[in-house]
Amino acid sequence: MTFMERRDLLKLLAGAVPAFLLDTTSAFADDRKPGSKHSPAGGPATEARQGEAIGNRTPLVPNAFNLLPLGAIRPTGWLRRQLEIQATGLGGHLDEIWADVGSNSGWLGGTGESWERGPYFLDGLLPLAYLLDDDRLKAKAQRYVEWTLTHQAANGMIGPATNDDWWPRMVMLKALTQYEEATGDPRVIPVLSRYFAHQLETLPTRPLRDWGKFRWQDNALAVIWLYNRTGDKTLLSLLRLLHTQGFDWQASFADFKYTTPVTPEMIKLNEHEGLGEIALSTHGVNNGQALKAAPVWSVVSGSETDRHGLTQMLSALDMYHGLPNGMFSCDEHFAGRNPSQGSELCTVVEMMFSLEQSLAIVGDAALGDRLEQVAFNALPGTFTDDMWAHQYNQEPNQVEVSLHRKPWTTDGPESNLYGLEPNFGCCAANFHQGWPKLTSSLWMTTRDGGLVAAAYAPCEVHTTIAGTAVHVVEETDYPFRGAITIRVNPQTAVKFPLRVRIPAWATGATINVNGRPETVPTANGFATLDRSWHPGDVVDLALPLTPRVVRGFNNSVSVHRGPLVFSYPIGEDWVKLRTRGMTADWQVFPASEWNYALDVSETSVQAVKVEEHPVGGSPFALTGTPVKLQMTARKVPAWRAVDGVADAVPQGPLRSEEPEETITLVPYAAAKLRITAFPQLKT
Repeated sequence: MTFMERRDLLKLLAGAVPAFLLDTTSAFADDRKPGSKHSPAGGPATEARQGEAIGNRTPLVPNAFNLLPLGAIRPTGWLRRQLEIQATGLGGHLDEIWADVGSNSGWLGGTGESWERGPYFLDGLLPLAYLLDDDRLKAKAQRYVEWTLTHQAANGMIGPATNDDWWPRMVMLKALTQYEEATGDPRVIPVLSRYFAHQLETLPTRPLRDWGKFRWQDNALAVIWLYNRTGDKTLLSLLRLLHTQGFDWQASFADFKYTTPVTPEMIKLNEHEGLGEIALSTHGVNNGQALKAAPVWSVVSGSETDRHGLTQMLSALDMYHGLPNGMFSCDEHFAGRNPSQGSELCTVVEMMFSLEQSLAIVGDAALGDRLEQVAFNALPGTFTDDMWAHQYNQEPNQVEVSLHRKPWTTDGPESNLYGLEPNFGCCAANFHQGWPKLTSSLWMTTRDGGLVAAAYAPCEVHTTIAGTAVHVVEETDYPFRGAITIRVNPQTAVKFPLRVRIPAWATGATINVNGRPETVPTANGFATLDRSWHPGDVVDLALPLTPRVVRGFNNSVSVHRGPLVFSYPIGEDWVKLRTRGMTADWQVFPASEWNYALDVSETSVQAVKVEEHPVGGSPFALTGTPVKLQMTARKVPAWRAVDGVADAVPQGPLRSEEPEETITLVPYAAAKLRITAFPQLKT
């Protein structure tokens, strides 16, 4: 039995909850502020409501920043086009061609898939629909929401009665909290209150297990969300119970043992069917989600050790499994630092969500740097340009996309195909949250009543500060350009601090306010402009995008410019493997040589020729790519591929007698076949 088959059995292993269901369509008292409105069809909330961020109630520790509710931030420019690409691709049509999230889904009352895929799909579809104000997508999302809200069991359980696994419900909680923020639907809070009461009563005898045990922090986030709105003290007891039953990620990384690539034998795959503690603690997606575990728990514990536990996790993952695209290897488990190893798409979007949540809690600007690196490289790098097909695993050094068993540690031969559901269907359902949740995390509010630009992309914000409506417009082609213009338009003049993140790589960044240079002290990676803001005020932030070299596996070099990582685009020969309804599964074979070493160093890279072109309708596509780098290189004939996989990048620096060439590097995501980590030429 393959690993994929074992995972597919998980849905069948859970026991059943009582079959009787209770209709909860009657209206409930709204425990939130007076004046909130609910549109039964899931329509937009009032503008004032959309702009309000809710902080932590005592005794919870305040966050450094508070996330704005869904809808307060809207995408513009290239970011809106990217969300529109998702909506016209698989993101907006998956339920039409894939039965697992279609009309027979267990999360729609059917007899089909009743585990994680419906909630995964909704968790990204719902924010996509509201960010684009797309009625078609809202209607799709509302079907899942309505069934869940109107079919709560008498004991408080939600979801299909065919399983009682806590894990898929954790995902549905994420979707329901976003829905309540966007619509103010008064049914959500009572449904969640009953569900958490049931969970508190039931967990002592039916504790967290398997995936839920290792992903408890996602459950805790929803409990914190509800506590901040109701003040129900029993929710604090539930938080402590979830932490007690959940896997201790901090202890695992305090004594990190998994410093080499994981093998099926190491995790005893055949004995435990992928569900043993070693297998689950070395599983890529679990670790991507766990990055926020310590910060989330610090909200309850108040411990500074907990608050900064993420730093320890990232350091270990980077040291032993880090890749140049900002990810760590996980195909499906830890696989070392060789850039020919892969990362699962689910891990990409879950790591992004963890970074977004953790950045809000701890306020560490370095998490914003990392979020952008993953979001602008690894996320688009695993899709076709039209987002009609995706990979399960992507590789920084990806020289072929084909049906080979190598190099995957515990995955199957379809792992890096571009398609509908290559290798395993979780990523087909889960990828949708990446771009929408990044959009919703670009701006946050601060504890001292201000705003913070946490990550950069074109957008606009509607919020309320000190009782004054404030509209902020961010105009930029970042990450392809370093110029960011922030237009601040309060309804009337209002004083508040505006913080802008200064990335660690942005040496020489400058800030102008209304055309005048500002000398602004930077603390913890943020520059603060504390002043009275008037309608029409303009902040111009210039982030120098100087190319730089980053060292990696075997002393390899990768070239970065701002948050973008650059790759050599190998010629691509696309071969259709099979048609999958409105999409298809594809293999991609190399149509050019790729085995180059770069003549570059930390000093010489600053003189690399940079070509800038207009940012077009598909910003991460190879055709019309907005930026290119011209590099000097020589081929290394001994560096080859075996069974479609590039050998480990040769140890550098090294010599080559091949002729000198000028090659073009493009943003990582533009090259579907690519070399990202190069050997360095010896001068």
